[in-house]
Amino acid sequence: MHDFPTPRTIHSSTLVELLRYRVENQSGKTAYLFLKDGEIEENSLTYVQLDRQARAIAARLQNITAPGDRALLLYHAGLDFIAAFFGCLYAGVVAVPTYPPKRNRPDPRFRTIAADAEASVVLTTNEILSEMDVRPAETPGLRDLHWLATDDLDTEMASGWRMPDIGGDTLAFLQYTSGSTGTPKGVMVSHENLLHNERMIQQGCEHTEETVHVVWLPLFHDMGLIGNILQSLYLGTRCILLSPVSFLQKPLHWLQAISHYRATTSGGPNFAYDLCVEKIIPEQMAELDLRRWTLAFNCAEPIRSETLERFAEAFTPCGFRRKAFYPGYGLAETTVFVSGGSKVTLPVIYEIDKTPFEQNRVTAAANLEDGNTRKIVGCGQTTYLDQKVVIVDPESFLPHSEQQVGEIWVSGKHVAQGYWNRPEETEQTFRAHLSDTGEGPFLRTGDLGFMKGGELFVTGRLKDLIIIYGQNHYPQDIEATVEGAVDFVKPNGCAAIAIDVDGMERLVMVVEANRDLIRKVKAVRKRQAPSSQEHSEESARARDDLDRTVGAIAARIREAVAREHEITLYALAFVEPRAFPLTSSGKLQRRACRALFREEKDKPIFFWYEHDETGEAERKPDDDTSVLAYIREHDPSLDRIRGVIHDSLLAYLKQAEHLGVDRVDYSRSFASLDIDFVGMAAIRGEIEEKFGAKLSLNAIHEFDTVDKLAAHMDAGRMGFAARAHRISMMGT
Repeated sequence: MHDFPTPRTIHSSTLVELLRYRVENQSGKTAYLFLKDGEIEENSLTYVQLDRQARAIAARLQNITAPGDRALLLYHAGLDFIAAFFGCLYAGVVAVPTYPPKRNRPDPRFRTIAADAEASVVLTTNEILSEMDVRPAETPGLRDLHWLATDDLDTEMASGWRMPDIGGDTLAFLQYTSGSTGTPKGVMVSHENLLHNERMIQQGCEHTEETVHVVWLPLFHDMGLIGNILQSLYLGTRCILLSPVSFLQKPLHWLQAISHYRATTSGGPNFAYDLCVEKIIPEQMAELDLRRWTLAFNCAEPIRSETLERFAEAFTPCGFRRKAFYPGYGLAETTVFVSGGSKVTLPVIYEIDKTPFEQNRVTAAANLEDGNTRKIVGCGQTTYLDQKVVIVDPESFLPHSEQQVGEIWVSGKHVAQGYWNRPEETEQTFRAHLSDTGEGPFLRTGDLGFMKGGELFVTGRLKDLIIIYGQNHYPQDIEATVEGAVDFVKPNGCAAIAIDVDGMERLVMVVEANRDLIRKVKAVRKRQAPSSQEHSEESARARDDLDRTVGAIAARIREAVAREHEITLYALAFVEPRAFPLTSSGKLQRRACRALFREEKDKPIFFWYEHDETGEAERKPDDDTSVLAYIREHDPSLDRIRGVIHDSLLAYLKQAEHLGVDRVDYSRSFASLDIDFVGMAAIRGEIEEKFGAKLSLNAIHEFDTVDKLAAHMDAGRMGFAARAHRISMMGT
């Protein structure tokens, strides 16, 4: 491992001191570079420029806040977020990263976070303020906040900055978990937590002064912010950024950036590697040079050995090496990093017998050919600095022996301070002790795993969390959405569960059927019984009636889930009330629902799968002036615009085997089609490619049918595309 200046050797106790050190010693070095649309070098920040912008923002904050106040950070991908984050630290204000609410859409989670954090100020950009229109001034809980656009602040204000009285134990930011809209929890992360975990990351990844990061991950999530942006600052090295939308729209952008900038460290959740294999063609691969990419981290969702093999096979001709794969594990409550692989050895893959594993016992597979095995990818070693990881029985709090599945407990200086304003949950989660020795405190992660030869294997979750495309979804949120979408679904009358389908986690809803549906199912079964004397015509009518009823229910659920949660429904199982899994006190049993769906013990009375019909989603806004300018210049007909949108939708649906039809109705809402946010990004890319111009996902959200989107684009030729009034500051 190389010996080079880090905060441990330069005695930085806060991130403010660290950035000031970089200014003094690497003043002209480019720290961050942002690629617009994943390709064009839009802007960059040297350490001096970042320091100056941070001081200007901090000076403004020091005039309107007190040390320890909370500031929400609402930014699209780019460098403005980084300047605002450090502006908060420079002011002694607690940063609260979040994502901008969608335009013209209510966002209860955003309002809940603002209220829970007791924020006094919101930092954002003029563009986002214009997209939000007048909602902040009209929304309870938002109208009293001080709204500040930081992208046009005069940097001369930097001279008014005063160094805050902060130290290692000072709260730096709140990382809100991707949890329930009703109960998001703010993880309290201090300067010491951050610097200690950055040291662990540097040690675990063997980063040096030659390290170059490329990151497309959202900066309001810990993996993007702490694992990439702050790790680059810790090392004093360069970080190249592109937006998540640029990656999702065209995964080639990610690997092109790695190739062009000779990046050594980059990665993402498992699905990112699958997407590259699916979307990048051999002709594009031929232009990639991945020889410098020595650490390809894979974390935030279950890691699939099949994914690693497919990616390595596809990109080895580009210079990618299998040893570069770096499986890892972490969570917000440990700042971000707990365990990681090795840059010099292949990932550890352990093939075990399925049957004993279902009883939380781990045994090596005796027969690799009988189909009763499961491959688990190890998440690396855990022995970094003062960290201790133990596997514990979640009921008795007794430590488990090796190769025994239990809850993962973690201790160390990187473990966060607790949950903001939640003392009871903090005590339960962050202050656990082993029952035999009293050793502690430990963090209870809520994740299940086992140790083997010093390697951590993560096997599942105690908590009913659903992870799709690296995004966390709480089942109770989805269940509430379904209850609101279908009249007969009462509280505790449906369960959102996740199942594994071809290596991907997919959403299934188990729903308690109403009398009408039960009657129709029984009518079909009666007419299909061998003893039935009824005509086949009547049987077909009964079946058609049932299909229409189920199809209508499925459509309402799909559309609501896609609109609110941006995920696709894979299947529905309807269950008779007497068979719906509830405890004696009426509490929902999601694990029993999962077993019921998997085993199909005659309890579900009817199943519906996504290929029986269709559902859809969206992503984040951007600027679409380019496509409007194109239309003004080239003047395509409205029918031509409609045709391009329709053909792009249909091409994706056919490729994904979503529909067996040759046409999508122009008036059908996008939210009634079975497309997740990754698919919408791909469709956007297809439309842009056909027009040779840029279209925003914001437009796709707002104009949500072929007809509406075409009319919006057609309006561009006359120059009256809707634009909200820009507001530079609100709440003053």
